[in-house]
Amino acid sequence: MSISRETKEKIVAEVKEDLGRAKAAIVTDYRGLNVEQITSLRRALRAEKVKYAVVKNTLAKRAAHDLGVTGLDTYLEGPTAIAYGFEDPVAPAKILTKFAKEFESLKLKGGLLEGAPMDIAMIKTLADLPSREVLLAKVAGAFAAPMTGFAGAAQALLRKFVGTLDAVREKKAAEA
Repeated sequence: MSISRETKEKIVAEVKEDLGRAKAAIVTDYRGLNVEQITSLRRALRAEKVKYAVVKNTLAKRAAHDLGVTGLDTYLEGPTAIAYGFEDPVAPAKILTKFAKEFESLKLKGGLLEGAPMDIAMIKTLADLPSREVLLAKVAGAFAAPMTGFAGAAQALLRKFVGTLDAVREKKAAEA
């Protein structure tokens, strides 16, 4: 069953918008997954605000070319679904890598990270990164550590100064 030119143009526009907005887009081969597995995968992705859509390769290629994105064509072969991570680029990589281990039918093909092509090894590396919240906490801790040290040093100096003033006061009181 063929689709009309108008429908194809709508699909290309939608894929183009999604690719343009996505921080990460991961291309998968979903062949062999049953309805229950696909539903479970979609639910997990949706919980992390990741869009997962089946696309026709020719339409995805056209959208990528219209955007000026290179390197995606090699991954657009066979049955294809793309996971778009709009907020957190690590989320789709983590979920898809976990599901690919659980269900061998799900194959990661490659994708884009901030518009640059990434292969399967890069996707797995991305999946191994801590979550955004953990990374932000580590950065905050790194910023807080020097300030905490400075506050402790300033407090020690102040304590020493007050101790010196107290000693001078006691000496003056003893002389009088």
